[in-house]
Amino acid sequence: MTGHRAAHHGAPRADCVADSAGGITFDIADADATEPAFVLRLHGSAPPEETRLPLTPADEGRFRAVLPSTVELAEGRWDAYIGRRAVEPGIRDVRALVEQVHEPDAPVTSRIPYPTADGRLAVRAWLRDPHAEAGDVSFAPGACRVTGTLYGARLEAGAAAEARHGGRSHRLPVDGEGGVFAFTVPYAPLAEGPVDSPRLWQLWLRPAEDADAVRVARILDDVWDRRNVFVYPEYRGDGYRAAPCYSADNDLCVRVAP
Repeated sequence: MTGHRAAHHGAPRADCVADSAGGITFDIADADATEPAFVLRLHGSAPPEETRLPLTPADEGRFRAVLPSTVELAEGRWDAYIGRRAVEPGIRDVRALVEQVHEPDAPVTSRIPYPTADGRLAVRAWLRDPHAEAGDVSFAPGACRVTGTLYGARLEAGAAAEARHGGRSHRLPVDGEGGVFAFTVPYAPLAEGPVDSPRLWQLWLRPAEDADAVRVARILDDVWDRRNVFVYPEYRGDGYRAAPCYSADNDLCVRVAP
């Protein structure tokens, strides 16, 4: 359970409780009683894409809004508003997200309420079908090994992983069966040619020879931005450094730098 100090006196502030199915309950203090809705607005959308949730009276003069797991949010970052006022984060109870359980053949939906850098409340939403959830990352000299769980698909003949950067792609053998996968990423092929600037190789999984590739990511817990939370050991090769890392969208990558 986490909290955040309000940055703007008198602004509405919401305590949040997230459930493992993707629902979120918002209990709001200092809300304008004349406003009928709690609004989630997709950041950067034009025209604005909004989801409006009815505000209902709750205890002690507070108001409540509920985002059901059945209401679909497009993948992205959704800012919270009441009227024209941004909502600030109060206590965020996200414990139910730590051990999320998803049906193996169902689309993966994950929503995490979080504080933005400027002290506002937002919801990070993912909607992926199929989805390759990254698990443990282990290391050998000059390589890393990724294990994970596949949702919405199963490994079949011709399954492979791929490391992609720009128009380049390296195909990697996959071990496992059903919904469990593992693959090894050797760093040397990703550092071919002189490494004179950083390269960020995206990791993908193709469940079958004729299937579309899906991003390998880690989204099934309470961490909305893994970049500074999961820091992996760096390998130093001949003229380059390499290590796995996560993007701002929690997609797993390998960074190769001079």
